[in-house]
Amino acid sequence: MSTTHPSGDRETAAHDLERELSVLFGRARSVSLSLAAQIHPGLDAACYAMLLHLGDISPVRAADVVERTGLDKSTVSRQIARLEELGLVERVADPTDGRARQVQLTDVGTARLDKVRTDRRARLRAIFEGWSTEDITSFSALLAKLNHDL
Repeated sequence: MSTTHPSGDRETAAHDLERELSVLFGRARSVSLSLAAQIHPGLDAACYAMLLHLGDISPVRAADVVERTGLDKSTVSRQIARLEELGLVERVADPTDGRARQVQLTDVGTARLDKVRTDRRARLRAIFEGWSTEDITSFSALLAKLNHDL
């Protein structure tokens, strides 16, 4: 739990923020591992993150995933190959270029991801049930600002 500091104690406030972000990121990783296991026992957190991304943008060429994520080409290729091995994504012909391939979620991947997202949203709603709408709106705006600045 964060401590309240006089407005002039910026260094202590920054230290508290750093500590709370570290706790949040650790818990987020733990939740990601749990959600990944719900999709498939062999799915790790990194591939789960890739599956989430592909769920939002697929079908897409792997090169476009590299560009959008900033990840190394070999990392994207390895993660897509793993997702393909698990039956969560498939490669299909690109309708605009018969020589190229796109990656998209399989029906199984879509169904499992949809279920996990539904469960995750329900869990978040339960966590924020005691928060006021104003607090949720403020928190969301501050997270958006942080994400933008990162």
